[in-house]
Amino acid sequence: MTQSTKRILAASLAGTAIEFYDFYIYATAATLVFGALFFPKASPTAQMMSAYATFALAFIARPVGSVVFGHFGDRIGRKSTLVAALMVMGGSTVAIGLLPTYQMLGWGATLLLCVLRFGQGFGLGGEWGGASLLAVENAPAGFQARFGMCPQFGASLGFLIANGLFLLLGLVMPASAFVAWGWRLPFLLSAVLVVIGLWVRLRLAETPAFRRALAEAAPARVPFFELLRDYPQQTFGGIFSVVGIFALFYLITVFALGYGTKNLGYGRETFLAVELVAILFLAAGTFVSGFWADRKSARLVMIVGCCATFVAGILFEPALGSGNLGVITVYLSAGMFALGLMYGPLGSWLPDLFPARVRYTGASVAFNVGGILGGALTPILAEYLVAEGGLGLVGAYLCGAAAVSIVAMTVVGKKRRVVVERVRQA
Repeated sequence: MTQSTKRILAASLAGTAIEFYDFYIYATAATLVFGALFFPKASPTAQMMSAYATFALAFIARPVGSVVFGHFGDRIGRKSTLVAALMVMGGSTVAIGLLPTYQMLGWGATLLLCVLRFGQGFGLGGEWGGASLLAVENAPAGFQARFGMCPQFGASLGFLIANGLFLLLGLVMPASAFVAWGWRLPFLLSAVLVVIGLWVRLRLAETPAFRRALAEAAPARVPFFELLRDYPQQTFGGIFSVVGIFALFYLITVFALGYGTKNLGYGRETFLAVELVAILFLAAGTFVSGFWADRKSARLVMIVGCCATFVAGILFEPALGSGNLGVITVYLSAGMFALGLMYGPLGSWLPDLFPARVRYTGASVAFNVGGILGGALTPILAEYLVAEGGLGLVGAYLCGAAAVSIVAMTVVGKKRRVVVERVRQA
């Protein structure tokens, strides 16, 4: 672990920590206050679903960002593209903290919120793939999963900071003050994290894999077109492999927080504390998965996590429906651990599906399009399913998402083995 290596891993960790901090403070604010602040008076369910709709907007922007930032990441380099993605993402987040509410500006406030939420998603579209490549393309042989899990730790760190900050605000200020102005503070504090992230990233050099790819051949003119032409099975296999990850994540964070505070009647601070405990198990699962994946294989560990997610879908109604805070805490913690088993190896497995010349685009597109399928509409759909048939339908949805990911990883794994064998024979 040289000083340069530590700086590389710190830069990849910092970027994803900021990414998930920004993304999760929006998810938390959308669950707790955005419905009433940025939409006209209506039923609480209608306001909640409207807030979740703006939450989903970023998932539409993320694939657009993945194509744009992937294009430049595969043509001019990982470092400068990551810096630009971080500035777009961070600037949009800070601006949300300065927005007027619906009472101040009417539908103009709603429109501005949607534009900035799109900006968040656009920047995020180029962040995860680049941060993962930064770690994996600098990893020595046999350490890809352990290096790749470092940016994945950013998820746990970002959640801890975001949840901890909302919990602290809830404890030190009355609810009226939080609704009036307190919710803005997490968005404004993102500026500090962005400055730190930029300071770390501007000191980096380009990755060895990208330099080798440039030395071997000119970069692809349009990496996205080359990706779809030459690697369609890997692309679509990667997309569907992350569906279960996103579905589980947003059900046990965003939806569970809304259900616990609105339907079960727990206080905001109480349920945020439960989520904080559960996030520690996400970190533990991510840590275990990195070492396990290097000893066995990233795909095997991810499939084990998907199987655990299927079980979580079966237990979804009995656990949340019990209303018992202890049972819910154990369930969410176990779900987060399963999420870590899937999410930890993803940073090395998904980029490894593609060659270096289109790797930024391929990993980013697969991750972010999969996010639309698995996460964009999940909170909205879960609200609808609960209203129509109860928590059992939400659990069935989670089981289906896990099954889709298992099938996708199995198929793309077989395809990859065939390609590797042909290369060896040649």
